[in-house]
Order: sequence, then structure tokens, then C-alpha cells
Amino acid sequence: MIRLPGAGGRLRPYEPSGRSLDLPAGPPPVSRAVLAAAHVVADPLGNTTPYGPAALDWDATLAFRRHLWAHGLGVAEAMDTAQRGAGLDWPAAAELIRRSAAEAKAAGGRIVCGAGTDQLTPPYGTLAAVTAAYEEQLALVEEAGARAVLLASRALAAVATGPDDYRDVYDSLLRQSARPVILHWLGPAFDPALEGYWGSTGPDAADTLLAVVAARPDKVDGVKVSLLDAGRERDLRRRLPAGVRCYTGDDFHYPELIEDGEDGHSDALLGVFAPLAPLAAHAVRALDRGDRDRFRSLLDPTVALARHLFAPPTHCYKTGIVLLAWLSGHQDHFTMAGGGHAARSLPHLARAYRLADGLGLFPDPGLAEARMRRLLAVHGVEP
Repeated sequence: MIRLPGAGGRLRPYEPSGRSLDLPAGPPPVSRAVLAAAHVVADPLGNTTPYGPAALDWDATLAFRRHLWAHGLGVAEAMDTAQRGAGLDWPAAAELIRRSAAEAKAAGGRIVCGAGTDQLTPPYGTLAAVTAAYEEQLALVEEAGARAVLLASRALAAVATGPDDYRDVYDSLLRQSARPVILHWLGPAFDPALEGYWGSTGPDAADTLLAVVAARPDKVDGVKVSLLDAGRERDLRRRLPAGVRCYTGDDFHYPELIEDGEDGHSDALLGVFAPLAPLAAHAVRALDRGDRDRFRSLLDPTVALARHLFAPPTHCYKTGIVLLAWLSGHQDHFTMAGGGHAARSLPHLARAYRLADGLGLFPDPGLAEARMRRLLAVHGVEP
């Protein structure tokens, strides 16, 4: 029995389930492309403040990626889950891309890597400066041997004056890309600085994105949509050219969007699939066999945890992701680059533990409970 704080601050007894799914490793699913956006493990003895360059525990960071590959998932590297622009600076991100791409080659795992403009700081300058920043990062990703994800850019959102500027910048990048890329539409729930991306706050924003894709469909592997709006995602998905994937980044509606029906489906590029990796891979392999009921029976119960982790302010979801990695034994501490471990309240973290424990996500439930007790004690709570 452990006493956990609730939303009102009162301690309530909780009996840990003691169960673990203990799902075996397996091959990549074949009916869907499935990528997990991976977090980074900070060096607890290095710089974990909001100031200065990030310090990472490279061994633990790369070991977590090997865990994802072992279960058949691809890795989406250096994305917002890895704290791009929120604790992970560009020099550290560049090193992360190089190291992870080399690790993927050695492990035979799939990897895509984020290319953005976060080497720029306000004021961002001109469209030419934004394009040059993108080009630098795109070149680094491709030189490392990875496929690029063109990340939504705060700098472009600040500098662009309308849809034409977005079309010009992205067309220039697609002309130069050596391999088809993934375009990234991250909604303002994840980053308020991206409000009005593609030059509009209305439905015609999708028109601009689709025009970019239609101009060079051979250079676009897919579009990653993180709007937390299943209807808008389905509408965009239906309008994509044949052969261009829609990767759902919707951590609220992913089971239905990945499953879907006769009018198509979404592939997956999800932050929540990192803590769910064994279960998520097992579920999608059920889809490979045509067993939709099994797929939904495995993934539907995880939505409550996902909605909790990604609750407003949504950009703080990384804190819960790292908490679960620590409780699961993938790292030895609950410390984040940029001090991100302080972004969620103790009751929020306690509920994440309860929900994950109820799903059987922890490989060693006893270790997870012991670590949760340590976290409570640090906060002055006698569990």
C-alpha cells in the first residue's frame, strides 16, 4: 500500500497492481509505419538548469532507443519529445542525431530525425535566414544517413507574412532533399508560438500544406499531424496524394486513427508510443493479422493515460514521459534537461503512476513503487 496525493492535495491509499504485461520483443509491424518519438536522458551531474547547453547521459539515451527498436518500433529522433527548443539546444541535438543515426545503422532500426531552425534566436531575421537554418539541419540529418522530418519552425511562424512564404521555403527545401521527407504540422496546443502555421488560423491552412505536397509529392514520404483533432486529420488524410502517408501525432485519438476503415488509416509518429512501446507494437502486429478487436482491446485502455500525460499545458507532456521511463527502469533518475522535471505537479505525476501501473506497463512493479516512494519523500510526503 502506498499513499498518493490526489488533485485536491489529499493523500489516498493505493494498492499497486503488481502486474506486468511482460510482452516479448518482436519484428516491426508491416500494416502500419510505427515510430515513437523518443525523449533524451539528462546527465544528472551536468547542466539540468534552463540556462546553458544541455548535458545528456548518452549511454542511457541510446539504450532507450535500442529498447524501442527491439520491440519493432522506429525512432523519431530530435523531435519536440526530445525537448527541442525546450532544454535541448541545437549543438546537443546535432550530436544526438549523429549518434542515434549511427546506432540505428548498427541495430538495423528505422530512424527519422528532426531538422528545424532552432539555431536561430529572436529576432529571427529574414526568410532567407530561416531557409538557411533549415538547410544546415537538413544537410546534417541526411549526411548522418537518416530521413528528415522538417519540423514546424517558430522562426518561420514569426517571419512569414502569409501562405506564399511557407510555400517558397518548403519548396526550396524539398528541391534540395536527397530523400523524401516528413512534413511536420505541430499545433499551438503543443507550442503556442506556432499559432497560424501555414499562414492561417483557419481551415485553409491545410490547403497551403497540401499545395506544398502536391508540388513535389515524390519528395514527401508523409505528413505528421499533431493537431489533437481527429476530424481535421481525417480530412487532411483524404486529400493527400496517393503514396503520401499521414502520420498521426494525435495522442488523444490514436487507436481510432491508426485503425480506421475503408477510406484509409493513419500511420503513427507518437510521443506516447515511447512509454507504450511493447504494448503498442504488440497491438499493431494484431492489425497485421487483421485482428482489429485485439488491437483496440490493447490500445483503447491506454488513452486515459495518454490524455493525462498530454493534458494542458500540453507542451509539458515530456515530464510524464520521463517519469515513466524512470519508473520503468530505463534510467537511474528523474531529472530533465532544462529543469523540465519541475513542469508538472506531484498529484499529476502520482496519477500518471497509477494509470501506468493499472495498465501493467512497468517491467518491475516493485521497482516502480519503490521509486515512486522516493519521489514522494523528496517532496516531503510520507508514503
